[in-house]
Amino acid sequence: MDGGHVWKVAVPVPVPDTLDYLPLRRDWKAPPGVRVRVPFGRRRLIGVVMGQGPAAVETTRLRRVEAVLDEQPVLDRSLLDLVAWASRYYRHPIGEVVAAALPRALRSGRGLVPALPKRWRLCTPSDTVRAALARAPRQRALANVLALHPEGLSEPALDAEFPGWRPHARALAAKGLAEAVPDMPAPPVPQPPPRLNSQQAQAVAQITEAGRGFRVHLLDGVTGSGKTEVYLAAIRHTLEQGRQALVLVPEIGLTPQLLERFRTGLGVPVLELHSGLSDAERHRVWFAARSGRARVVVGTRSAVFVPLREPGLIVVDEEHDPSFKQQEGFRYHARDLAVVRGRQLGIPVVLGSATPSLESLRNVQIGRYLRSVLPRRAGAATPPRFSLVDLRRDRPVDGLSAALEARIRHHLGAGGQVLLFLNRRGFAPVLFCPDCGWGARCERCDARMTFHRADSALHCHHCGRRQAAPSACPACGGASLMPLGTGTERLEIRLRERFPEVSTIRVDRDTTRRKGHLEAALEGARSGRHRILVGTQMLSKGHHFPGVTLVGVVDADQGLYSTDFRATERLAQAVVQVAGRAGRAERPGEVVLQTHLPEHPLLQTLVHHGYARFAQAALEERRAASLPPWRLLAVLRAESASSEAPQALLARVAECTTSGDEVEILGPAPAPMERRAGRWRAQLLALSSRRAALEIVLDAWLAALRSLPEARRVRWSLDVDPQDLY
Repeated sequence: MDGGHVWKVAVPVPVPDTLDYLPLRRDWKAPPGVRVRVPFGRRRLIGVVMGQGPAAVETTRLRRVEAVLDEQPVLDRSLLDLVAWASRYYRHPIGEVVAAALPRALRSGRGLVPALPKRWRLCTPSDTVRAALARAPRQRALANVLALHPEGLSEPALDAEFPGWRPHARALAAKGLAEAVPDMPAPPVPQPPPRLNSQQAQAVAQITEAGRGFRVHLLDGVTGSGKTEVYLAAIRHTLEQGRQALVLVPEIGLTPQLLERFRTGLGVPVLELHSGLSDAERHRVWFAARSGRARVVVGTRSAVFVPLREPGLIVVDEEHDPSFKQQEGFRYHARDLAVVRGRQLGIPVVLGSATPSLESLRNVQIGRYLRSVLPRRAGAATPPRFSLVDLRRDRPVDGLSAALEARIRHHLGAGGQVLLFLNRRGFAPVLFCPDCGWGARCERCDARMTFHRADSALHCHHCGRRQAAPSACPACGGASLMPLGTGTERLEIRLRERFPEVSTIRVDRDTTRRKGHLEAALEGARSGRHRILVGTQMLSKGHHFPGVTLVGVVDADQGLYSTDFRATERLAQAVVQVAGRAGRAERPGEVVLQTHLPEHPLLQTLVHHGYARFAQAALEERRAASLPPWRLLAVLRAESASSEAPQALLARVAECTTSGDEVEILGPAPAPMERRAGRWRAQLLALSSRRAALEIVLDAWLAALRSLPEARRVRWSLDVDPQDLY
């Protein structure tokens, strides 16, 4: 057989490369990017043809493709290039990378074109309909509902208003009395664009003046400086060129607010893509982008793979946010893939943040990225005033110092809102026995369990284990168990006690698990209905609360002495981001940081000189320590139910590797949290200043893992450019 007729298929299994299959028929040539159904062992899997070429083994040993599912590619050449690049860079199986680029509906073999949502409406006068349905009471009742909505009702609206409506609607349609039409809401009438200030106009000019050429633009703007207006102006320019824009945001909670601004500011179909949508909804958005009907797509991490018929611009909002890095399976960074995709497509990429990552700032230093700075808040808003509260002298009660409580009372009295930030859920991080020193620890993790008063239970925030809180000490039987420390639940209770006259709301993972709760809480905060807002980082990310005049950082010491070299960067970003919620309208803002270490250089730098000075010092510290972004980093993790197996495997891998002088190998060593969810964990690190040298080591690691029998008994993963060492 002609070797060129062997199809190279990416199959969603953990094998490093494509698999060879015989074509469906001898003379067939499948275009790269089409889906096929193939046999794999005893299973039938959906794969994607990546190309054709010589067979890696005798063709008599190959199995045949069973079906070609598409007439045209589901992944175009640019996306095939992107997934191939990502597979090589992150050293991840190509089939799993391809699967990550497709909506679940297509991974399961559904048709390329999704069913469009429909609206149902009457197509004859309502009096005629009622007369025709004298003997069909349920159909008549449905017709009465539809008569109240001449423009029609969507299927979800009918589910809510008239449960069980479908057979009756079909009966009405069969009689010619009602019809289903595509549910395509008209975009809102665009509002006239605001007048940009000189810094905003300069940033827009820098992004748009190069035409469609690839450049990465770091938009470094303080919170409230109008970065969104720069995005909108750049997107308008893209739309005027007849092209589409992709906007990536770190979390679902940011999309509703941003979507509303984009829809009213652009007047074109703007669709959202995130994990909160159903599989059918994600398929429809994916196809709308592919067909060009969706002119702007706003999505979370996985939206970096959305197909664009006429790509023109990619924007990554809050580019510093660690949520852009996938932590399980295919461990890609959406921001970095957005840059690669922009380069492959030849279009500009905008990375926006009030607290840019040190990686992006380093890329500016070496000339890889352009930088636009928005140093001042837009309009009449002024920067907030910072102050530090020394908790060694002003002892807090349930998280509140006397000084912070006084400032809360002052701002509430002046009609403002207050936001308190504490990145610790639950009532207290420790349940402690003062008689014998016992503390509640997770049986499956090297971690303490957090006490939650709402359900009187102990929760492990690492593995999810939950157990009832004991009434007496399990070690000594003492009855004096006490919760130590403060979480958001305890802080909320204290605030309700001290300020009963105003509404207090808590926003964290515990209070926003149910669908719609986060949106309702944020709307209540924006409207001013809730005067005190308590929450974790969910409250600090990109939300606009015009009434907030005071921000309190309840524990500014979190992250100062972590084992992770990125911890101080994350702390600085969190403090600056949450501080940016204060005084964003015409009212002046105030930020109070509670700390046991008011003299700490990081806090002093942030308070007196801002994030830019901190980042400059942090980059110099990283350079002195030869850490990213000055060197490249990869980590090989291993875990097992056996305490010895992970380190033993990594030691064998290290023995099989010759690193040379250009790569520094650290470990193997126990992970910072050695036991998690009942499994023992270890890691092996590789650092290098040269990508090619690092990749030689990574390939040697993977070759060793494929050849070592013990690797089959230990779960392992490779993380290139890790964002956390946990």
